[in-house]
Amino acid sequence: MGSGEFEIGAVPFNPDGWGPPESTATTTSTLPLHVPFAPFSRSEKLGRIADWTRNAYNNPGNRPNANKNQADTVFDFSADDSFPLSANPDDDSSFRLVDGKPPPRPKFGPKWRFNQHHRPQLPQRRDEEVEARKREAEKERARRDRHYNMNRSNVNQTRREAAVFKSSVDIQPEWNMLDQIPFSTFSKLSFSVSEPEDLLLCGSLEYYDRSYDRVTPKNERRLERFKYRNFFKVTTTDDPVIRRLANEDKATVFATDAILATLMCAPRSVYSWDIVIQRVGNKLFFDKRDGSQLDLLSVHETSQEPLPEAKDDINSAYSLSVEAAYINQNFSQQVLVRDGNKLTFDEPNPFASEGEEVASVAYRYRRWKLDDDMHLVARCEVQSVVDVNNQRSFLTLNALNEFDSKYSGVDWRQKLETQRGAVLATELKNNANKLAKWTAQALLASSDLMKLGYVSRVHPRDHFNHVILAVMGYKPKDFATQINLSTSNMWGIVKSIVDLCMKLNEGKYVLVKDPSKPQVRIYEVPPDAFENDYVEEPLPEDEQVQPPAENAEGVEANGAANDVDDKAVEAQV
Repeated sequence: MGSGEFEIGAVPFNPDGWGPPESTATTTSTLPLHVPFAPFSRSEKLGRIADWTRNAYNNPGNRPNANKNQADTVFDFSADDSFPLSANPDDDSSFRLVDGKPPPRPKFGPKWRFNQHHRPQLPQRRDEEVEARKREAEKERARRDRHYNMNRSNVNQTRREAAVFKSSVDIQPEWNMLDQIPFSTFSKLSFSVSEPEDLLLCGSLEYYDRSYDRVTPKNERRLERFKYRNFFKVTTTDDPVIRRLANEDKATVFATDAILATLMCAPRSVYSWDIVIQRVGNKLFFDKRDGSQLDLLSVHETSQEPLPEAKDDINSAYSLSVEAAYINQNFSQQVLVRDGNKLTFDEPNPFASEGEEVASVAYRYRRWKLDDDMHLVARCEVQSVVDVNNQRSFLTLNALNEFDSKYSGVDWRQKLETQRGAVLATELKNNANKLAKWTAQALLASSDLMKLGYVSRVHPRDHFNHVILAVMGYKPKDFATQINLSTSNMWGIVKSIVDLCMKLNEGKYVLVKDPSKPQVRIYEVPPDAFENDYVEEPLPEDEQVQPPAENAEGVEANGAANDVDDKAVEAQV
């Protein structure tokens, strides 16, 4: 080959198609060696001769050749992985077709916003991002709940803890703590009791007005006020009937349905409460202090949404509990047929004076057998009666109250007609303890039906005027199963506390629910503790302790006697 000349060589002719002929024996010696070529079949992809889309200055692979002419770089494939000669020619794995491999994905973070060539993946990526946000929200909520349960000091929870986690009774330094029982031990207890027997029925009942079963948010009814009907919240030792039954040795343990329900549902409670226990001889009395937390109804006790802590705020825990008690009393009297037709029992209301207008209520003094030599007597309440198929059925009447839908997240006026189950489920979540106590009281009284009213404020900022939006009825046993309230576990808790108190010496004790932990404590208190709470005004010194003979004769007539008189009576039995 002379200078200035270039021999191409003989190019064979292929009469059957494109490319060189199949038999290249005559041409292999004249063709240049190591010259790549691509097949020209329609099923194959063509390779690149020149790439004009590459930027010679931005391509990192071309940085060593930055001094080259840019026009020459479009033909330079030495830094391109797709060019076969850029790698080992003997390595077949280094050869690939043009655009046969998708661009690599970034390892971290959702980059779909910047990837305009994969639009079908956008919904999937968006769903993944939403799910990720939900998981993060769940983790954050679990963290807040964990801090809440551990009662850690937090800037956002300091005011809530200071008000909500406050003991219901001031623990005095001279009190001696005897035992501490965590709620976790209560869940394992179980005890079966036989059917109770009725010792006495007192009071009178008015019949239930069935027209309230048809009340809906569209035809709501205004809640009336019953200022002239008296409601009694009498503790155990101030009950003349219970004192009489104690003198007759009818039982060894005495209580009321409200006190028993508080004990039975203790594991569900969040707010602090206290019960006074008196051991007199071989008898045990469960009492409550006048004006104690048991006389009010908690609102949003088991809710995670914090309530305002200022006591004068209409939505504070204390203000709502007073409002709920007021609503509950008025509702229980409004849904009755007030035509004078009453069902009267053996004895009149033991707490009412002659000629006094009292609320419709009947007291059933019932006795349960806890052991061969141990019986329990409790005063149980029912509020109404109804005739169903010529059979008499007792009813308990209670009302749930809505104060502001922002706290519960469910607007009763919109959901009660179409989603009653959702409304009840929300109330079970926010007021688990209150509903469980109502159910326990209905079971103790052997009520055939428990009516739940849904009462709401006329306006969220008006806590004086209310309307009844709906009334629903449930069978207590079915409702207890629905809320996972076990009768055997309820009685197991009562039996364990009774057995514990029976081992104590004679004296006065107080059972207090810890304000910040799921547990109860038993304190030994002086004999004169809480005595000023049992009477409205302190009695003179000479009237506080009376001779035993006079006290025994006048014990039934004196309905407001203090616990010192009671001790003197029981000591003689």
